[in-house]
Amino acid sequence: MSSEVERVELKRLRMGSLFEGTTLVVLVCVAVPLKHAFGVPQATAIVGPIHGLAFVIYMGLAIDVLSDRTWSRAEAARLIGAAFVPFGAFFNVGWLKRRAAVR
Repeated sequence: MSSEVERVELKRLRMGSLFEGTTLVVLVCVAVPLKHAFGVPQATAIVGPIHGLAFVIYMGLAIDVLSDRTWSRAEAARLIGAAFVPFGAFFNVGWLKRRAAVR
């Protein structure tokens, strides 16, 4: 795979990580408290599916990037695991940017 193609894929993955991470933080820190503390179930009804779509998109991008087999198991675990931890995706953004710069 050419380095330019890999840089583009890593940029897409970075953007997907930002989108997924942002929707997770909004869901956990805004929508869920609104639902449980203030009785506004519409918050999770709106943000939940948006986050679900963002998660599926991110996982698709991650699997696509990981399929080139140049990633270690630890790196793969980091990419996948970050999607399950609020604010975790934001730690991957800088790391992915540095990895793209090396390529």
